[in-house]
Amino acid sequence: MLRKLRYFPYFAIAVLISSCGEKKEEQKALPPLEVQVIPASTQDVSLYADYVGQTMGESDVEVTSRVDGWVQSLNYQEGGDVKAGQLLYTIDELPFQNKLDQARGGLAEAKTLLEKARADLARIEPLAAMNAVSQRELVAAQAQFGAAQGRVQSAEAAVRNANIELGYTRIKAPISGMIGISKVRVGDYVGASRMILNTISQIRTVRARFTMAENDLFRLYRMNKAKGNATLNRDVEMILSDGSVFPQRGVINFADRQVDPSTGALTIDASFPNPDRMLRPGLYVKVRLLIEKRDSALLIPQKAIAELQGQKQVFVIGDSNKVSMKLIQTGPKYGRYTIVESGLVPGEKVVIGGTALLRNGMVVVPKALDPKDSTALDIPEN
Repeated sequence: MLRKLRYFPYFAIAVLISSCGEKKEEQKALPPLEVQVIPASTQDVSLYADYVGQTMGESDVEVTSRVDGWVQSLNYQEGGDVKAGQLLYTIDELPFQNKLDQARGGLAEAKTLLEKARADLARIEPLAAMNAVSQRELVAAQAQFGAAQGRVQSAEAAVRNANIELGYTRIKAPISGMIGISKVRVGDYVGASRMILNTISQIRTVRARFTMAENDLFRLYRMNKAKGNATLNRDVEMILSDGSVFPQRGVINFADRQVDPSTGALTIDASFPNPDRMLRPGLYVKVRLLIEKRDSALLIPQKAIAELQGQKQVFVIGDSNKVSMKLIQTGPKYGRYTIVESGLVPGEKVVIGGTALLRNGMVVVPKALDPKDSTALDIPEN
């Protein structure tokens, strides 16, 4: 019995070696890996970029009160249209009417004193010419007359100012447009400390304000300069929050004076016709802008690109269906494709997907991509 146990380890080792050999033979017998390939091709492309922006009216004017007081009436339909000069609010005018009456009384008193000073001067001037009175009295009369004239001018200014303040109790629309919901009601106390009562917007034309990264700005300028136009005045497209495209094309109005140093972005303002008044201020939208055109750009699917330690690489099929790995430099994305700056030449067959199983020199069975397979180029989500 002990003799049999002594030979058992050798038997087990022999069985294990035999099993490994069979597995190696099975691996050698596996057929070559089948991979999908697509040739790197050239195409003229137009590169667009989307920027998140917010809409505002062509003019958004805040309605404020210039005087303090109690709101007595609202004289418009909230959310409706108003015309320039239309009465919007009235504020209790009694304190301002009293102030105007007081200023008018002061003016009447000043005019009376002016007439007295004029009469005194007219009486003294002939006497001073005959040396019947001293020059000192003449100078005093002249000074009183001048001071009386100044008091009249001051009183007249006080009347005008009181009249203006009284007019401020009737708040009128500064522009024509659509007015919003009032922030105050009848009986509320309002002040002249920049308290916003409402806002009027002109929305026949709507502006969209967005920010553009400085790199995109350079690309846009270079493209326009190549066409002999170094400005930003070009048409743009608006994408609404539901994914639909706004039917009206817009134009860029202006760009800010400087790039924001904290974000590296430039604020840009574009305007869009809004004849149906579909757009309202405050919407979040995407502004789509053509920023670059490339002739004969070399394209490969994004799915064919693998990244390792910051380097982009692809596998291509060479002679005898052998796989070789190439490092490439990539440019902007174009839909499901990426522009290749260097590392590939047109016509090379690029492997799509499954690159983790590939090694240099491996023989594979290339299979051309079926044009009807729309999902073959989709990048799987992590």
